[in-house]
Amino acid sequence: MKEDKKKISFESLEVLFAKWKDGTFSEIIDDWKWIFSYSKKYKGAIIFYIFLGIISTSMGLISSVAGKYLIDIITGYQTSKLGILIIITLGSAIFSLIFTNVINRISTKLSIYINNDIQADIFDKIIDAEWLEISKYKNGDVLNRFNSDVNTVSSNAISWLPTIIIAVYNFIATFAVIWHYDSIMALIAFISAPVMLLMSKFLIKKQRDYGRQVKEMGSNLMTFEVETFYNFDTIKSFGISSLYGRKMRKWQEKFKDISLKYNMFTIKTNIFMSILGMIVQYTAFGYCLFRLWTHDITYGTMTLFLQQRSNLSGAFNNLVSIIPSFLNSSVSAHRIRELVELPKEVHIPESNDLDAYVEDGFTVQMRNVHFSYVEGNRVITDSKFLAQPGEIVALVGPSGEGKTTMIRLILGLIRPDEGQSLMKASDGREIEMNADTRHLFAYVPQGNTILSGTIAENMRMVKEDATDEEIVEALKISCAWDFVKNIPDTINAKIGERGRGFSEGQAQRIAIARAVLRDAPILLLDEATSALDVATERKVLRNIIKQKPNKTCIVTTHRPSVLNMCQRVYRVMETHVTELSKEESSRMAMDF
Repeated sequence: MKEDKKKISFESLEVLFAKWKDGTFSEIIDDWKWIFSYSKKYKGAIIFYIFLGIISTSMGLISSVAGKYLIDIITGYQTSKLGILIIITLGSAIFSLIFTNVINRISTKLSIYINNDIQADIFDKIIDAEWLEISKYKNGDVLNRFNSDVNTVSSNAISWLPTIIIAVYNFIATFAVIWHYDSIMALIAFISAPVMLLMSKFLIKKQRDYGRQVKEMGSNLMTFEVETFYNFDTIKSFGISSLYGRKMRKWQEKFKDISLKYNMFTIKTNIFMSILGMIVQYTAFGYCLFRLWTHDITYGTMTLFLQQRSNLSGAFNNLVSIIPSFLNSSVSAHRIRELVELPKEVHIPESNDLDAYVEDGFTVQMRNVHFSYVEGNRVITDSKFLAQPGEIVALVGPSGEGKTTMIRLILGLIRPDEGQSLMKASDGREIEMNADTRHLFAYVPQGNTILSGTIAENMRMVKEDATDEEIVEALKISCAWDFVKNIPDTINAKIGERGRGFSEGQAQRIAIARAVLRDAPILLLDEATSALDVATERKVLRNIIKQKPNKTCIVTTHRPSVLNMCQRVYRVMETHVTELSKEESSRMAMDF
């Protein structure tokens, strides 16, 4: 493991010099400035950390020097100062032990604090990022940055500077102690540290290749496992469990082969590097024996030299090994900054003034809207839309034509390239859709949006202080109480992941109940009644309007039963949103 770190250190040093030469070293500095923006609030603790580290290192050296004199006294039968030396040796060792563990405790606490600070800040900024920008990143990539990269940064943000200072102090102090007793010993100790580091250069490429192959194979195996368990129902339904059992064993075999090859390479490498280390070690040991034989040093001095030679090598390696941490933290910080620096959602503070008109309801309107996700590829062209309080308004059209885009425009997740998407209050004031108008919406998206937990916990996602009575009332409005009341524990019944244990129609009714509980003046239903029978669907929609006559209800649907209940129907086709006449709506309903 130590040899691996040495190889990585050497390689990282080359990378660092390359960055300096090609002018990109400034990016690393910028990344570390960003890291220090989080750690500077803990500067007092960092200074204390450095102080304890220096004290601990000093105590260790004092203990070693005292040990030298203790050995000299015992071997020379000089007992006059034996008591004080035993006290110094034991005392410095105990102090060093205490300080080392205190440092470990402080480092762990600070790392957790910074990790939480960075994660909380990044979480807020990711949530507030523009939908279009954050959607360019895969969920797995965002999670990896949010967890792994933040952990890398937080673990080094506090310790990096103290580690450098303490390592430099340890190296200089140890070298000075050895030099004080024998300058040649000091030079041998100094040369022994980088020898193995330089020799390891020849092994870097092979090490990287094997490491990459193991990681890639591990990722492939994990991907297979995740996909298998995610599609568990499908696999069992097709009766192909044995097929996936065989696939699993094939992936395991591949992973085993590459892991064992890597292990054998590591064993050979460790043997080679150990032999080199032994050569250096025995050279130093031979010199000590020669000096002892010629009576130029004592047994205590020999012991001190051999002990501190190893300490000096360790201090040197600690200094060099900081470079990989320095680079890794920079890379992680850069990946995090890419998320943090994404454009933020538009916030219009005046949106909160609309709260005074909630009881009257709101009009949702679009005027001459143009929108494209990619420049030159229009999704919505010069389109209008209107939905007023007390109305059910439908959006219909073939899949992929822009219905979901319309929902995103209405929610303010995306903004028109041209035209306006706005909300109008009963007094006539208008506010463009933005992040601050979204609290006036209740939304039921396509698909199963039920989370693991109890029914009540799912409901209280949108209203934390909702009473049991309010939850039951919402379930009644969505016709979900019809089956929930017959379940043991009713609203406190456990739901499996993705609504496991409920039919698609039952899960939809719970999702609609959740939206009803939010009691927002505008309700968006995106194919939210597709799994309900016609009678239940009509009853649910009537209940919603009856509960709040001024509620604005917008639905995307293919169901004729919904179209017959709508005051207006808009068709989304070939990038245009057009209002259908009553005759066209009736004919479309009949054609379904």
